[in-house]
Amino acid sequence: MSIPNIITLGRIILVPVIVWAIVSSQMEIAFAIFVIAGVSDAVDGFLAKRFNMSSELGALLDPLADKALLVSIFVALGIWGAVPRWLVILVVSRDIMIVAAVIVSWLFDKPIPMKPLMVSKLNTVAQVAFAALVLASLGFNFKPAPYDVILMGFVTIFTLVSVSLYLVEWVRHMSTIEAR
Repeated sequence: MSIPNIITLGRIILVPVIVWAIVSSQMEIAFAIFVIAGVSDAVDGFLAKRFNMSSELGALLDPLADKALLVSIFVALGIWGAVPRWLVILVVSRDIMIVAAVIVSWLFDKPIPMKPLMVSKLNTVAQVAFAALVLASLGFNFKPAPYDVILMGFVTIFTLVSVSLYLVEWVRHMSTIEAR
């Protein structure tokens, strides 16, 4: 268990705390925890790369922690009414489809290599920026317009493009399965 993996596990532990903060209307706390989670993500990545502490476990845990945090925040903010429900459904459905595709690939003994596309990285950046803006605006009582609409547009576009590209890549990968 390396230091970056411990930091990543700490980020996973923050997920229920940030959800509690959102549903309890403690938006300043939710925003602070979100910032801490973001800094911890940067720190564990820096340590893993700079000091050669990368591991298979870390390669699995890090994106899991990121997705758990973002999906939980989007769902909590959607329930709270701060994010449109259609956007929550879009963001969560994309991740469910990707996970389902990976599971189906494993079930057919044809695991698909997991490599994030550039549009997926842009999607994550847009989701983080949008979530941070919403949490900050709720915590510090300011109007995020027009930046919220702009970021929501980026999240929507990047989510749709990334799920489409992943789906095309998955269908190509799976099309080589022979009928029995």
